[in-house]
Amino acid sequence: MHDDKTVQRFIELRVQEWSFDRIARELNVSKPTLIAWSRKHQHTIANLSAIERENRLNQILASSEQRMRKLGEQLQAAEVELAKRDLASLSTGRLLTHIEALRRQLRCEAGPMRFVSPVDAIPEDEYADRIQVWNP
Repeated sequence: MHDDKTVQRFIELRVQEWSFDRIARELNVSKPTLIAWSRKHQHTIANLSAIERENRLNQILASSEQRMRKLGEQLQAAEVELAKRDLASLSTGRLLTHIEALRRQLRCEAGPMRFVSPVDAIPEDEYADRIQVWNP
C-alpha cells in the first residue's frame, strides 16, 4: 500500500504532464496503480492543471503588458527627442521610422479588441436591435 504523500506526488507530476512510465520510474509504483490513481483523482488533476494553465497564461499576459509598457516608454522618449530636432536634419527620417515601428509593435502587443459578453447575454434593456440615427 502506498502512503498519501506518494499519491500527492503522483498528482503533482500528472499536473506537470509527466507520462505514466516516467512517474512509475520516479515513484517506483506500477503503471496499473498509477492509472487507477489517475481515474480516482481525475477531477483534482484536471482542476490543478487548469489552475496551472491559468498561472502560465497570467505570466505571459504580464510579460505582454511589460513589453507594451516598455514600448510605450520608448515611443515617448523618441517623440520627445523628435520634438527637440530640426525636421530638416538627416536623422529625423530615421527617428520617424523608429516611432512608426514602435507604434506598430504596440498595436501588435495590444492585439485586436475582444468583447467578452456574447450578444445574447446582454440585458434586453441595454441592447438595441438597430442603430438609431440622431439628428439634432
